[in-house]
Amino acid sequence: MQKVIIIGCPGAGKSTFGRKLADVTGLPLHYLDMIWHRPDRTTVSREEFDKQLDSLLDGDRWIIDGNYIRTLPLRLFRCDTVFMFDLPLEVCLAGAEERLGKERVDMPWTDTVLDEEFRQWILDFPKMQLPLINLFLDSYNGTVVRFKSRREADEYIIALKSASKPD
Repeated sequence: MQKVIIIGCPGAGKSTFGRKLADVTGLPLHYLDMIWHRPDRTTVSREEFDKQLDSLLDGDRWIIDGNYIRTLPLRLFRCDTVFMFDLPLEVCLAGAEERLGKERVDMPWTDTVLDEEFRQWILDFPKMQLPLINLFLDSYNGTVVRFKSRREADEYIIALKSASKPD
């Protein structure tokens, strides 16, 4: 496990898991939202985003957190492990609401309200994004770890810590 992507519905806990995984593995963690979004809530050009993503993918070791379906096939081609957060919609909505008003390392601003457009994106995720993600994962040859709960993700980290401790 040297080149990892973490995908799934917003609010599922991807970024929290990514930080824990980076702590255990020592792999550098990158957030696609931090590449795409500017602090003033504008975005970089598609070309600039692709250039920065290509630079990350050229590295020998990394964790990349984020969906960005347009670039998912490229990231799948270059990674060896996928962590897919396939959690209930209610958990994801609650997760997005829980982080309101909190400073985050995975976004260049702090939201104080759940934007209606973003809320709708989460509500539409199971019908609009998940089928595409699953289609891409069906043809992926690497390791896929699918979490159905945050507890499963936490247990994975605990097991990884135990396995990495010297005897």
